Amino acid sequence: MKFTLSWLKEHLETDASLTEITDALTDLGLEVEGVEDPAERLGAFTICRVIEAVQHPDADRLRLCRVEAWPNGPDAPSQEVQVVCGAPNARTGLVGVFAAPGTHIPGTGVDLKPGVIRGVESNGMLCSERELMISDDHEGIIDLPADAPMGVRYIDYAKLNDPVIEIAVTPNRPDALGVSGIARDLAARGLGRLITPETEAVRGAFASPIGVRLNDDVKDGLCPLFVGRYIRGVKNGPSPDWLQRRLRAIGLRPISALVDITNFLTFDRARPLHVFDADKVTGDIHVRLSRPGEKLEALDEKTYEFDDSMTLVCDDAGPEGIGGVMGGLASGVTPETVNVFVEAAYFDPVRTAATGRKLRVNSDARYRFERGVDPAFTPEGMEIATRMILDLCGGEASEMVIAGRVPDTARSYRLDPARVVSLVGLEIPRAEQVRILTELGFSATGLGEMLEVWVPSWRPDVQGEADLVEEIARIASLTRLPAKPLPPASEGVPAPQITPMQRRVSLARRALAAEGLNECVTYSFVSGAHAALFGGGDAARRLENPISADLSDMRPDLLPGLLAAAARNQARGAGEIGIFEVGPVFRGGEPGEQETVAAALRVGATTPRHWAGTRRGVDLMDAKADALAALAAAGVDTSKLMVAREAPDWFHPGRSAVLKLGPKNVLAAFGELHPRVIEAMGVKGPAVAAVVHLEAAPFPKKKGTTRPALVTSDFQAVERDFAFVVDARVEAEAILKAARAAEKKLIERVSVFDIFEGKRAAEQLGEGRKSVAISVRLQPTAGTLTEAEIEAVSARVVEGVAKATGASLRS
Repeated sequence: MKFTLSWLKEHLETDASLTEITDALTDLGLEVEGVEDPAERLGAFTICRVIEAVQHPDADRLRLCRVEAWPNGPDAPSQEVQVVCGAPNARTGLVGVFAAPGTHIPGTGVDLKPGVIRGVESNGMLCSERELMISDDHEGIIDLPADAPMGVRYIDYAKLNDPVIEIAVTPNRPDALGVSGIARDLAARGLGRLITPETEAVRGAFASPIGVRLNDDVKDGLCPLFVGRYIRGVKNGPSPDWLQRRLRAIGLRPISALVDITNFLTFDRARPLHVFDADKVTGDIHVRLSRPGEKLEALDEKTYEFDDSMTLVCDDAGPEGIGGVMGGLASGVTPETVNVFVEAAYFDPVRTAATGRKLRVNSDARYRFERGVDPAFTPEGMEIATRMILDLCGGEASEMVIAGRVPDTARSYRLDPARVVSLVGLEIPRAEQVRILTELGFSATGLGEMLEVWVPSWRPDVQGEADLVEEIARIASLTRLPAKPLPPASEGVPAPQITPMQRRVSLARRALAAEGLNECVTYSFVSGAHAALFGGGDAARRLENPISADLSDMRPDLLPGLLAAAARNQARGAGEIGIFEVGPVFRGGEPGEQETVAAALRVGATTPRHWAGTRRGVDLMDAKADALAALAAAGVDTSKLMVAREAPDWFHPGRSAVLKLGPKNVLAAFGELHPRVIEAMGVKGPAVAAVVHLEAAPFPKKKGTTRPALVTSDFQAVERDFAFVVDARVEAEAILKAARAAEKKLIERVSVFDIFEGKRAAEQLGEGRKSVAISVRLQPTAGTLTEAEIEAVSARVVEGVAKATGASLRS
């Protein structure tokens, strides 16, 4: 949002300096992003007089001018300078604008230097308005009245020395998208008095020949109010200089008086308008929803095609404007326009934002409507626009035609003045709180302890008592917060400040990082196509007003974000990728339908290429290790977990599994991702992943502040290896489980160290057979194991595995 200092002072009577104003704006939450001082760009250009202009001796279109200039200011002696000029209006006695050598010319981007033109020296420049970037006029150099003060800076004489202030406006402050709203905040702060002029109503001289109506599909919400007015006999020439200068200062190009008036009111009062050439309108104006396939060539000379969800302003021949976004080119005003129909309407913010996003069109109108313009100001905005058109373009206005009614935004909230202290920490007297709210446009009444505060129509962001407290604190200034020490800690050991779940999340994050993975933080929203790959994409988790099409759905899993990150890294040359994330995923769109999950993703090989080692692609065992590490950090006894082939369908059906605690409680899924998923995500495999449901793991039943006692043994551990021949379909996990159960007290660890299968195994062991070799570690705690005790345990291991799987010892 840009505005000039003089523009602000048309709404705010103040003696405050520019620095005081900009400091106050930032403190009020309207952060100043920059201040453009025209003196930095145009301060070197001064008024001069052409003493004599004669024909260039070697060029028909050039004039040799003797110029009297004051490069050091009007109080310094003048200097005579020779300038070669090609402007057709260069003449003896002309009063113009001079640029001395070394001056930067903003219109051309050139730093002026002394030169020789057709054999004649030229030591400066006589400037046109386009070279100073104050208009597009380049037909000749600036021609000033004879009484213009010599040597004075041109910007001071032309009243162009007006600083331009640019502020950042947060989406919840649509009222600050008008200069009048900014002035209201500054007046409430105490930097001046609000002097926004009262609106002068225009009496209609005749009935409007163009009527308006709202179709049933828009009148209850999408466009509840449409105000129109017919003005005949206008003259649409250039707008006056003051208006053109003001628009140029904020980066807008003046077009014509009618268009410039609508642009001015958009920034002055945050009231977007549109003007139709009434002679190009067929029948009446009506507002309705679009129909699939309808098209419109808009004012930006681009043609847009609509679906069935957009609000259109139409005449009897078809669409004439995109509601809240942009008008149509066919009915736009031109210099030949004589009769106009002015539109001031209120369009639904959400629908306006969605329409603009779908059509990929941005405009100042859309920017304001999607944030929420003041609906009650709509008729008043029409009156201001009518008065400006009559003053600048002439003509005669009809009576206003109104379809619909002003939406009811009236609401009030109870405010306890003591809440300012409890929420913010500022002690502000009750009377001062009432004054602040009143000057902001609120109505605060109440004789008891509580205040009843009515919210003005231009503040859709205020939705409760806390918002009222924020307004009071914002105007009073949070810089007034007193510095106070923290209260002393209570005696004794303080109670834990983090929940068990927070601690579990922290431990899982640390465990996955220890596995060599890099942590990612991705968006909680993904595209609908990506959500559908992981069990999402339903209406319950789709956003009504997404910030972009790629972030339209709440994520059903962490893997879409991790896979997208992997694809981006692969596109930039990354080979071995190992990343993880811990965060929320969403099972539905209602509160409580989310859980905290840890997910790990590995893509490519396990190690970089190296001469001293071999490489292999990542597999499901790498993913299983990540899952077990996270579960162990979460306090799960991983030896009690069951493995089942029940992984979701975005995993490879033959190379994935889940870890369960009991028959129903799934704690993690791991394995290789399905080829269709990694192809859709643009990832080059192999890719394996583990997803751990941290909230599904049970918490310890006992509460304690210390760790369990460390159990050690002074006796030598013993390891025994067993090679079992089993059916090729028997899973290694079944063998491990049976071996562990053979002797629970002595067996500390069981692991697989070799699998012999395939063609050679079939030749040696028989068709459909394989060999699985396991290592069993025995850890005594009462005494050193004897050979007999070891053999007894070994026999129980062989018996247990044989009974559970039908295995036999390999000879």
